[in-house]
Amino acid sequence: MFALADHLLHLEGDALPRDVDAHAAAALLARGIACRAPVRGAVYGTLLNDRAALDALGDAMHAAPYKSPPKAPVLYLKPRNTLAGHRAKVVIPDDTLGAEVGASLGIVIGRTATRVSADHAFDYIAGYTLVADLSVPHASVYRPSVRFRARDGFCVVGPAVVAARHVANPDELAIKVSLNGADAFAASTASSVRNVARLLADVTDFMTLSPGDVITLGVPHGSPVAHIGDEATLAIGALPPLRVSFIGATEQDGEQP
Repeated sequence: MFALADHLLHLEGDALPRDVDAHAAAALLARGIACRAPVRGAVYGTLLNDRAALDALGDAMHAAPYKSPPKAPVLYLKPRNTLAGHRAKVVIPDDTLGAEVGASLGIVIGRTATRVSADHAFDYIAGYTLVADLSVPHASVYRPSVRFRARDGFCVVGPAVVAARHVANPDELAIKVSLNGADAFAASTASSVRNVARLLADVTDFMTLSPGDVITLGVPHGSPVAHIGDEATLAIGALPPLRVSFIGATEQDGEQP
C-alpha cells in the first residue's frame, strides 16, 4: 500500500517525506525550500491523450508510420535519472531547441492495480501530484524517444502528493504554466481523450501498476518551451504549484560565467 493522510512532501535535507496538512504544507513551501520528488515508484508518461494533440496530427495519423490513431494508451517511461523535485535546476542540453514544459496531472497509485474497471479505478488512487514532464522539442511522436524525454532532471514531480479526497474532480482541473512570471499557457484536464478512470482501466488491462507508481494524464498540446535562464511555474487546480528553473551545462558544473 501507498497511503497518505494529507499532503506528502519530501523536503530537501530530510531523510524521509513528511505527511502534513494543507496549512503546514503551504507554510513550508512559503519559506522557499526546495523539495525532492515525493514519489519513488515508476513514473509513466502518457502520449497522445490530448484531443488537440491528435487534431494537430490530422491526416498524418492515418499515414506511415502511424497508419491509424492509437487504440490503446501510448506510454513511455520516465526513468529514475529524470526524477527531480520542486525548485530543481534542470540543464537545457541545446538552448537553440530549449525544453518543452509539459504540465501533467500525476496519478499516484495506492495499491496494486491489475485489470481495474473504470467504475472502481478511484479505489486504487492514493493521490495526485504535479508533473513537469520535460522533453526536447521534436516533431515525431512515433515510438517516444529516450534521447528527447529521458534527460537528467526531465521529470520534475511535486512539490506534494495530495490525498485523493482533496481532489473532487481530477477531470475538470485548470492547467497553467508561466515563464518568468508571465502567463504562457493554459489548458484543462477536461481535454483528455481518456479521463483518469478510463486511463487506469485501459493501462491496467495490459500491465500492473504498483503502489507508489505514477502515471501521468498526459501533456497538453502547445506547451511552452523554456530556455536557459527561464523559470517556470506550473499549476494544476488547487495542487501546490511546482517551480523549475533552467540552466546551462556549465552552470551545473559550477563554471558560471
